[in-house]
Amino acid sequence: MTSQNSPEEPRNSQPNPEEEEEQFQFDVFRGRKFTLADAIAKEGGSFFKGDSPVPRLERAKATIHNFIDRNLSDISGALQAILQRWVDEDTIRVARNLETPLQALLELLDSLTNNSEMLYEFVRQVDVKWGEMNDERPHFQRPHQSPHPEDEYTHESVRQQLLELRRRVEASLQN
Repeated sequence: MTSQNSPEEPRNSQPNPEEEEEQFQFDVFRGRKFTLADAIAKEGGSFFKGDSPVPRLERAKATIHNFIDRNLSDISGALQAILQRWVDEDTIRVARNLETPLQALLELLDSLTNNSEMLYEFVRQVDVKWGEMNDERPHFQRPHQSPHPEDEYTHESVRQQLLELRRRVEASLQN
């Protein structure tokens, strides 16, 4: 003789997923002491529900990198590489603009184009990167001096490229 709740008898209604989950957890933990690690694991399972497993800061940086890749014309790639490095290192600025990452890029470009000393340091780093990439000695332009005729990255040429990128960022933010 079997009872109504016997496993051999089919149920008339569909199983409730929440009840099944509770029963599963009961079976798993039967005879075990429930620990803090178990509680963390249980809650951690829903931590990323509906969200990307990639942290928002990293997604914002990736958005900026992609924009730079698509919108900065730089044949040798040294300028692009250093600008992306500066974005990666400017975590506070990017974190303040997680909802609109390109705003962080706009602010960085403003800082570079409006501050001569910062621009000079930026161009120096670009020159170093160019030298590493080409296995050549770079041409360093000193502040307030004319650039070497073969210098691909002068203070003014880099400033103009950054200003053009800035215009593209502004246009993108207005759309």
